[in-house]
Amino acid sequence: MDLFLDALVWLLSPEQYTGEGSLPQRTLEHLSYTASATVLAALFALPIGYFIGHTGKGGTWIVAMTGAARALPSFGLILLLVLLLGVSQRVTASLIALVLLGIPPLMAGAYSGMQQIPRSTIDAARAQGMTEWQIVWRVEVPLSLPLVLGGLRGAVLQIVATATLVAYVGLGGLGYDIIQGIPLRRFDQTIGTALVIVVVALALDAMLALATRVATPRGVQQGRLDDVRARESGSRSAPVATVAASPEKK
Repeated sequence: MDLFLDALVWLLSPEQYTGEGSLPQRTLEHLSYTASATVLAALFALPIGYFIGHTGKGGTWIVAMTGAARALPSFGLILLLVLLLGVSQRVTASLIALVLLGIPPLMAGAYSGMQQIPRSTIDAARAQGMTEWQIVWRVEVPLSLPLVLGGLRGAVLQIVATATLVAYVGLGGLGYDIIQGIPLRRFDQTIGTALVIVVVALALDAMLALATRVATPRGVQQGRLDDVRARESGSRSAPVATVAASPEKK
């Protein structure tokens, strides 16, 4: 408990918010790494995910790649790329590592979003004379947006957590204060910075969750609500039906 109180005192100290290496500066650095990696990962992953989801070819490859990416050691990947590209290119190496970790969730979200669209909807669009491009941009992309944003949530959380590790190769971000505090036994600084990272991750996740809810069409939300109500009513009526069907004892 004393450690958390010390961390709160450290967080509330005015000196943490002014000058070089302040918490706002480290937070902006952390967010810049996260935003850059997320944008680059989306530019690569979304077109491929949409293409595979639209054509139906390569879905097994996406599933396998997503599972393999979860087993990648984030810290080891950053160090490996820094060693391969050189210490002078540690910014590029760290960014590549973050992008590689963000690609699988985004690609899986785009693919799953395309696959969950009813086939009858696609056939109806073709029957109206839409071209393949029109079907993709006017039908499939809007309807797949909720699952795409779900993939974006996973990618952002993965990247914002891993961005803490880039401080080990001499970069900034919130991880710098953690790495600096451990050898100095400044546990107030270490725990306080960790709390800031948690707050940043939760805030980003909450914003993306709200965006996912807004992007979900009302008809889809109502359909899900009806399904939940149907399952609940079915589970409640099942015991009654069982009792009614059982023979009466004499």
